[in-house]
Amino acid sequence: MEKRSILHMFDPMPHNSPFDINMAMDANFDVLMPYNNVKLENVHGLVQDAIFSRGPAGVKRTGIFIGGRNLGLAVDMMEAAKKAMVPPFEVSVFADPSGAYTTAAALVASVEKQLKEKHGKELKDCHAVVIGGTGAVGIATGIIASLAGADITLTDHLSVDTALAVAKEYNTRFGCTLKGSYASSEADKARLVAHADIVFCTAKAGLQVLNAEVLSEATQLKVAGDVNAVPPLGIEGIKRSDMGAPLIHAVNSKGAVGIGALAVGNVKYQLQNIMLKLMLETDKPLYLDFRDAFDKAREL
Repeated sequence: MEKRSILHMFDPMPHNSPFDINMAMDANFDVLMPYNNVKLENVHGLVQDAIFSRGPAGVKRTGIFIGGRNLGLAVDMMEAAKKAMVPPFEVSVFADPSGAYTTAAALVASVEKQLKEKHGKELKDCHAVVIGGTGAVGIATGIIASLAGADITLTDHLSVDTALAVAKEYNTRFGCTLKGSYASSEADKARLVAHADIVFCTAKAGLQVLNAEVLSEATQLKVAGDVNAVPPLGIEGIKRSDMGAPLIHAVNSKGAVGIGALAVGNVKYQLQNIMLKLMLETDKPLYLDFRDAFDKAREL
């Protein structure tokens, strides 16, 4: 009799994400086991409890999901989970802290598609600015786009030191080439977008961070993507369902187009579902992170 599938969901936060629980159920896991307040030092013991209790056949029906809101901690928890495996007692692990990996992968892949279709350009040809670049989705967006060849500047709305520190940390972790800057005023934002081919808006939901006046300075802008679905939207003039619609306020650009949050979210939803299902379908344990998410997002 085939064993039921179980997903153990490790989260360092006080509560596991209802979004992730819903997604895992929709991906057809039979049993979801959420764990909150999980510390890095807890991961080894939890993983070994999971792998040794089901036998080699059972581990194929067992997965671990790593959530939370801190990308660095999620990376460390993934590494701790890998080190705890004892083949053939080895299960698949998928990290997606704050949904950042799948959201960022969907955003970058959507921008890449419009960049090619509307402007005949590749990411490696472009300079991109990540507005709200020191949050989880912003950092993941910057890493993915940088590793794909783009020249990336992460921005923080309060402190250039924070942006520089984040860029340095993740350049060291992943071998990317992130830069840091600040966007505390409209003049700062205008300065940044004036030389940007791409704008990724990953700022806090419910805040408009790029208005029409700032966008008028974006003379070389080609594609702008916004993941904020809560009014007011992050970039003035982009509708939530836009996928390559003209960016009406970038009046001095040459054909800039916008991508809205629901368009990105549609790709993100499909992507997270695929990644979760991969854990159930594989015969070999998988370790899935933003790199795998971006590969799949490009296919979508």
